[in-house]
Amino acid sequence: MAEEQRERPRIVVMGGGTGLSVMLRGLKEKPLDITAIVTVADDGGSSGILRSELQMPPPGDIRNVLTAMADVEPLMADIMRYRFTSGEGLAGHSLGNLILAALTDISGDFVTAVRELSRLFAVRGRVLPAAGEAVILHAEMSDGSFITGESKIPEAGGIIKRVFLEPADVEPLPEALEAIQNADAILIGPGSLYTSILPNLLVPKLAEAVVSSNAIKIFVCNVMTQPGETDNYTVSDHLQAVYDHIGLHLFDYVIVNDGEIPPQVQSKYAEKGARPVQLDREALEGTGYKVIADKLVLFKTYLRHDTDKLSHHIFQLVTDWISRSSIR
Repeated sequence: MAEEQRERPRIVVMGGGTGLSVMLRGLKEKPLDITAIVTVADDGGSSGILRSELQMPPPGDIRNVLTAMADVEPLMADIMRYRFTSGEGLAGHSLGNLILAALTDISGDFVTAVRELSRLFAVRGRVLPAAGEAVILHAEMSDGSFITGESKIPEAGGIIKRVFLEPADVEPLPEALEAIQNADAILIGPGSLYTSILPNLLVPKLAEAVVSSNAIKIFVCNVMTQPGETDNYTVSDHLQAVYDHIGLHLFDYVIVNDGEIPPQVQSKYAEKGARPVQLDREALEGTGYKVIADKLVLFKTYLRHDTDKLSHHIFQLVTDWISRSSIR
């Protein structure tokens, strides 16, 4: 079994939020050795309360990723996602967040708590926080104002010029650095560009490790714009924002949706200010990115990536890359 695991392509996935969890549900079915590195900048809702009151990293994004990658009965996944709707001090809290908080108190360490819950849930791969401590995300807006707090940034409704972390010199987990250094592929996105994706890349040593890695680097773009964050952004606008923060073109490939989104679905999202992210292929290819475009969306209650198609494209890119690398 250990030999089989070593032979699997090693892929590092970085991000946070719902999009990352949805994608991982498909990727975990592929013969891949997955390490998910998850943002610790969240400060809203249940995560924000636990972070503030217990002085721990926010558990919400970690809990979502653990549940997505776990081999558990559907009922256990429902339990982890269960959110209390009443009860003084309980209303709004996710049970999974409370379990992670309890394990942190028992073990004395958030990283150990994540590791133990991963073991209990038979997680297919590893889940690591980007850092062992919570960070504060700040945004400088185009009008010169500053917004503090991950949850407050989209609510400001302005144009984001840049985001930055406090502390700026936050240390990543050694295991996260090691995973990036040993990766065959590094996958970033989908997720909120400024509040889920960039907070990982703003951890200085993590960004340096990604830049220096010989792995294939893939960006999975969001299907829809995010109000207050990426209003009217094209695909190349997303990548330009990464470039503006990191100073380099990180990615070899960009995976984007070019499937039609039904007008009634677009109308539903437009009510909240979200629109389909436009694929500006010429601009992307003109700056050296290779584009993989396909119909990658499904619609039930919300638009989501088609995890089967998306994971197929990712797996194909990674295995082809490894094959070409072994020939060279």
